[in-house]
Amino acid sequence: MDSHLSNRNQLSVSLPRGLTRLGLSAKLLVLTVLFVMLAEVLIYLPSVANFRRNWLNDRLAAAQIAVLVLEGAPEEGLPEGSENRLLMGVGARAIAARVGGARRLLSLDSMPPAAVARTVDLRSLSWLGSIRETLETLVLPPAELPIRVIGEAVGGADFVELIIDEAPLRRALLKFAGTLLLLSLLISGLSAVAVYVALNWMIVGPIRQLAANVMEFEIDPENPHRIIEPTRRADEIGEAQRALARMQMTLAGELRTKKHLAELGLAVSKINHDLRNMLAAAQLMSDQLTETRDAKIRRFAPRLIATLGRAIDFCQATLAYGRAAEATPVLKDVALRQLVTEQAEMLGLSDNKQLVFRNEAPSELIVPCDPDQMARVLLNLMRNSVQALTQAGTAEDGQPTLTVRAENGSGSVILRIADNGPGVPERARANLFQAFRGSVTPGGTGLGLAVAAELVRLHGGAIALEPSEIGAVFRVTLPSRRQAAA
Repeated sequence: MDSHLSNRNQLSVSLPRGLTRLGLSAKLLVLTVLFVMLAEVLIYLPSVANFRRNWLNDRLAAAQIAVLVLEGAPEEGLPEGSENRLLMGVGARAIAARVGGARRLLSLDSMPPAAVARTVDLRSLSWLGSIRETLETLVLPPAELPIRVIGEAVGGADFVELIIDEAPLRRALLKFAGTLLLLSLLISGLSAVAVYVALNWMIVGPIRQLAANVMEFEIDPENPHRIIEPTRRADEIGEAQRALARMQMTLAGELRTKKHLAELGLAVSKINHDLRNMLAAAQLMSDQLTETRDAKIRRFAPRLIATLGRAIDFCQATLAYGRAAEATPVLKDVALRQLVTEQAEMLGLSDNKQLVFRNEAPSELIVPCDPDQMARVLLNLMRNSVQALTQAGTAEDGQPTLTVRAENGSGSVILRIADNGPGVPERARANLFQAFRGSVTPGGTGLGLAVAAELVRLHGGAIALEPSEIGAVFRVTLPSRRQAAA
């Protein structure tokens, strides 16, 4: 649980503080705009860099045409002013080409500029380098000196280079970048809105409806009108709606049932309390019947007293079961053989001449358990066996015998309470450990087995009725010391 909390805290810290305060729709809109803008940035810079490369390639192509015109000129040269018009058409100060080892030059000036601000070699310029130079052209002011551009040539020329001013390039680049930025913002906005509307309609809206329904159901979970009505969607949200509807229906039914049972239990507790007092008074008065001279009354008086005693015990057991839940066991190292001996003494088994009791728990066996709760478990199970043997006798002719055995299992301690009585009827086995439904003895309530099962489960163990040919054998499995420590 701590790891889940730490991961949640790390997630909340990693998100921007302002974003965590927004609703789900606002978060979706902000994130959609951010991601679309990020995608546009990734497209925007290469597009501007590609425009710069194409602009320079266009100038190189025009320079190559000028070189071809220069190669086809007669020996006396071009007419006066033709070279300047070629250079003006290209937009360059000078054009140079190497054809067949000879260098050809066109220049507006008699001496081309010797110094340049930078050289751009399109033959070996990478995309990252092109983006970097494009950003420099956009951000930095244009250089006073011209730049040299070198590119591949066509025909017989080896290469073509030209010297141009950077200002026209920067103006064209700024115009294209501005236009592209406006288009990118427009496309980003439209895309973000479209994605937001689609996601809000398909995902966020249904999730908000789910959250609203959960909060409404929390206010009045017993109201069937608060149960969500699932749609026919076949995706995960549709599955979540149907699962939530099933859970709400089940929970609402359980709450209504538990509320009725709680009200019924309160009424039964009050009735039992008053009934116990009346039965106790009747028992006190019936004790005087044993002193009467009427033989018939004296013969039926013990049965009446015993019946009243069972009724009082039933009321007492019902009130005890209806109290608060059992406390969490406080584990201690307990000698199991000694604990069994103490419960046998409480049941008077040592002085019982009609029943044989055998304590076969090893004296060295130590069990980590709550001694008070485990004593109640043993007392209930052993009392059930004694009552079965006393009331119904043995399954075969022989001395009634109650045996308690214990042994170390695989990572657990196994305790068995066995008798040679008539066994557990088949009709009682299905609800054996349920209160008021799993009674084994006639007139019993079944609370003893229910309490024993609850206490064993609190210890992390299990209780069950083992198959046996003779009598009843209850097996109690408790975690060993190693498992309890874990």
